[in-house]
Amino acid sequence: MDPVSAKYIGAGLASIGMGGAAIGVGLIFGNFLSGALRNPSASDAQFGRAFIGAALAEGLGIFAFVVALLLLFVL
Repeated sequence: MDPVSAKYIGAGLASIGMGGAAIGVGLIFGNFLSGALRNPSASDAQFGRAFIGAALAEGLGIFAFVVALLLLFVL
């Protein structure tokens, strides 16, 4: 296999993490909305935790993006 094509395949596989992060953020806010509709009085206390979870999921997606860029342009 050509090393350049292996680099593109590796970058494509590393980009799968960005899709996983998008799914994670959707699940976090979907479950938050479901819980907030069931118990509106507790939604204010859980709103900050939902943003912390979304930030962690997005951080992992950005990390996957950086790894893909490193594979494409540095190695």
